[in-house]
Amino acid sequence: MQTMIHRQVLAAAAAVACGAAAVGWLPFAQAATPKDMLVMAGTLDEFSTLDPAEVYELVPMEYLANTYDRLIRANLSKPGEFDGDMAESWSVSEDGKTFTFKIRQGQKFHSGNPVTAEDVAWSLQRTPLLGKGAAVVLAGIGLTKDNALQNVKLVGANTVSVTTDRKFAPTFVLSILGSWPASIVDKKLLTEKAQGNDMGNGWLKTNEAGSGIFKLNKWTANQTLTLDRFDSHRSPAAMKRVVLRHVPEASGRRLLLEKGDVDIARELSPDDMVALEKTGKVKLQPVPQAVVYYMGMNQKNPNLAKPEVREAMRYAVDYDGIQKNIVKSLYNVHQTFLPPNMLGAWKNNPYKQDVAKAKALLAKAGLPDGFAVTMEVRNTYPYNEVAQAVQADLAKVGIKLTLNIADNKQTLAKYRARTHDIYMGEWSADYLDPHSNAQGFAWNPDNSDASPYKMLSWRNAWDIPDFTKRTDEALAEQDTAKRAALYQAMQKDFQPVSPYVVMFNKVSQVAMQSNVKDFTVGPIYDLVQYRSVKKN
Repeated sequence: MQTMIHRQVLAAAAAVACGAAAVGWLPFAQAATPKDMLVMAGTLDEFSTLDPAEVYELVPMEYLANTYDRLIRANLSKPGEFDGDMAESWSVSEDGKTFTFKIRQGQKFHSGNPVTAEDVAWSLQRTPLLGKGAAVVLAGIGLTKDNALQNVKLVGANTVSVTTDRKFAPTFVLSILGSWPASIVDKKLLTEKAQGNDMGNGWLKTNEAGSGIFKLNKWTANQTLTLDRFDSHRSPAAMKRVVLRHVPEASGRRLLLEKGDVDIARELSPDDMVALEKTGKVKLQPVPQAVVYYMGMNQKNPNLAKPEVREAMRYAVDYDGIQKNIVKSLYNVHQTFLPPNMLGAWKNNPYKQDVAKAKALLAKAGLPDGFAVTMEVRNTYPYNEVAQAVQADLAKVGIKLTLNIADNKQTLAKYRARTHDIYMGEWSADYLDPHSNAQGFAWNPDNSDASPYKMLSWRNAWDIPDFTKRTDEALAEQDTAKRAALYQAMQKDFQPVSPYVVMFNKVSQVAMQSNVKDFTVGPIYDLVQYRSVKKN
């Protein structure tokens, strides 16, 4: 989620005032927040529903990660490993297709209803049966509306099995079952609240039915989200209350932090981070995200279809200059499709700006005088600024780049229709497994315009039967170490031939008061956790 940083001071002040008004019991000018309350300034404008079966936006995923339990959770310190959450143990069948989970006993939902294995099975069936946005994630392991009742089964008083449609790597299946669409919901409560066959979806748009470490107190759209500690949880949180305040401008969030009105400010601009660092009164916590910043080149353009041109583009860009002067602390130079915090990550940044080499490659492609091309660019920071820098870089090698600047909806529509020349954007992983990115960048089983598989390689018309096969093989590999090696080898071969200029890895910059400890920010929003945070 991007924030604009070049605004007038008046707009920033208005944003702060709106944020203060949103929580009537929290005075604007107080010196510090209560010791047992965590207050964060961020953006909440993505919320349209609170139902985990329907959510498909970033900040709502974070909300779900703290109000709902799942079967398991990804271990953030050990990529490819998992910790039990609702499940105390699990096993995989010999054919690699059936995963059986033993459910912890003695747990309760926020309603007071006991958590049962029946709730778990019903929850995993409910997401594909509803067929809302989040269903696409569970479809990745073959759970669909047509087979959910057969493939998710209650197989004992406290045991649930999930059968996939084919053999996948266990780490992939566990990543999916540890993500937000697999949140465990209160069947008894939602059955009572159901309207027709909606399985409680209408009620759950503005309410909550989880068993997580926090429970929903109140959500006021585009203002505040208030969570209270669930004291009956098996491991209660240190904070009694967590409040998220919607402050649209980064400068407004910074000002609230400086005043002591919030404990944490999220998604700040590089300028805000520099200003806060100079005060010496707050802590800055950078966390690399599973987000890759790239340019995609449409292979329907005959010039961009030439491998020498694609390689010339990679040598034309001044990555270090853009990082130093434009994106600064918000992005690191990164040139492979897997981010550094994923299984199989391969850190290799061989490309530096080399004008002579880029020109030689263009000449080899039969374009010694360069060519003209257009690029679709989102009209927010840092896309505008980065695109203008790239435009100047390409001009040095003879490529005349025209920027088509529009809102995100317009640029994405053109990209998804394969009518662009070049698209500049980001790819954010849905779950912490390398397949989320490999499928996006290196998988295209049907390159026809009518293909049902419209991932990034399809959008760029890159017909790649070999990489598609290798992506499928890595997805099926049962040995975690071998699987990691497959992804590393794939990236090595992919890097010099792909239709992408992979440029950066996003870094989440969290600014917090010096007394805040153990706030866990994962590489994706679905792994941000409030359970351990404390205040001295």
